[in-house]
Amino acid sequence: MELGIGIGWRPEIAHEVEALAGIDWVEAVAENLCADHLPDSLVRLRERGVTVVPHGVALGLGGADRPDPGRLAALAARAELLGAPLVTEHIAFVRAGGPLTASPGLEAGHLLPVPRTWDALDVLCENVRIAQDSLPVPLALENIAALITWPDEELTEGQFLAELVERTGVRLLIDVANLHTNHVNLGQDPAKALDELPVEAIAYVHVAGGVEKNGVWHDTHAHPVTAPVLEVLAELRSRVDPPGVLLERDDAFPPARELAGELDAIRATLWKAAPPAGSQAPVGSPARTVTVPAAPAPAPPVSAPPTPAPSVSAPPVSAPTVSAPPAPASSVSDAARDRTAVAQTALLSALVAGTPAPAGFDPARLRVQSRSLAAKRADVVAKVAPELPEILGDGYRAAFLAYAGGRPMSGGYRRDALDFAEHVLIAGGPADPVARRELTYWWRDRSGSRPPARATRLIRAARAALVGR
Repeated sequence: MELGIGIGWRPEIAHEVEALAGIDWVEAVAENLCADHLPDSLVRLRERGVTVVPHGVALGLGGADRPDPGRLAALAARAELLGAPLVTEHIAFVRAGGPLTASPGLEAGHLLPVPRTWDALDVLCENVRIAQDSLPVPLALENIAALITWPDEELTEGQFLAELVERTGVRLLIDVANLHTNHVNLGQDPAKALDELPVEAIAYVHVAGGVEKNGVWHDTHAHPVTAPVLEVLAELRSRVDPPGVLLERDDAFPPARELAGELDAIRATLWKAAPPAGSQAPVGSPARTVTVPAAPAPAPPVSAPPTPAPSVSAPPVSAPTVSAPPAPASSVSDAARDRTAVAQTALLSALVAGTPAPAGFDPARLRVQSRSLAAKRADVVAKVAPELPEILGDGYRAAFLAYAGGRPMSGGYRRDALDFAEHVLIAGGPADPVARRELTYWWRDRSGSRPPARATRLIRAARAALVGR
């Protein structure tokens, strides 16, 4: 399907998105939509003929466990509710632990990179096939941005994606901002990745902004799109005319005129990077004729790659070695899943529970990733439970980061908000009695259960203080 130029739909900019000129389609985070009805803004867009694509963030198809049937059913329901031509997800893992490792389950609250090994590829491919069988429309998967890299990887990113497409027929969502992020953080060459991956399998492209701090690129989706990201987009356009290109923005939303300016910059980049006359017209031009292929062509055979470029602000990584992959099978061996589970659990535990860094990882870079995960938790909890920063004031962020340092997230963000409030109450906070009373009532109203003994005493103390006034 031909998509055109689009923008990520978010509730905070719903009005601006509806008013933008030249928008052919939008993408909405699947987990933020109700299963039985759509926001009025999306209803109006669909009535105007604007395509809406659900973009999932919670499946964790790169994880050791098989996809959760409930999450798959929810994603399928949203695709049907939207009448979407396809759904998208990520090549990432988002949770670890649990039965495969006989350890507590851990949630990252973030997309973490899959090791580019044959074991991890086998697991991913089977998970993708399970997802494809459960979804009513085609699936496309996105490459992610990373702050860390796995030791002893056996494939480059381009080779990994090519193998994935060849084995499963899945389509690709290529994020050029993520390719730039991995260039800065991991020394990976975007042009080389584009040369190696099957560009004919691309369903659409993401473009987003970020910021560099202390030699590390943070893919924030809260800053303007930079020139280096547009250069990667131009590299991609010189190879293929993508069926769709979409601007992502998730925070610090600018005025509509700035969003329109970024979309214009994307259109101009695509136009300028188009091959000479005689080849296909760029995305967004009246003469565009490219469509998404019914099935991707087979990827070229994987061969031993040249030595990768030196990493930038990242630990040394040995050159990948490519050996003959195991023959595709109808199911992945338990041993492959077990090895993947152990490796991912060790990494996630180091990031969210303070356990030692697994062998081969750079402890300094893991600390950067760990702080990033904690900061994201604080930001998202503040959004899903805005009363907490209102009650705690300027002390909210410091209190939450202290809590997150020793309390891994084991459920969703709403559960995290309740656990944080309970943690503060049990510790005797907040110091201000009015804030303590407000936090206690907030927690009790939403927890749906009897407060813990310490919190019960605090409630009684708060009530006694009120009576004594």
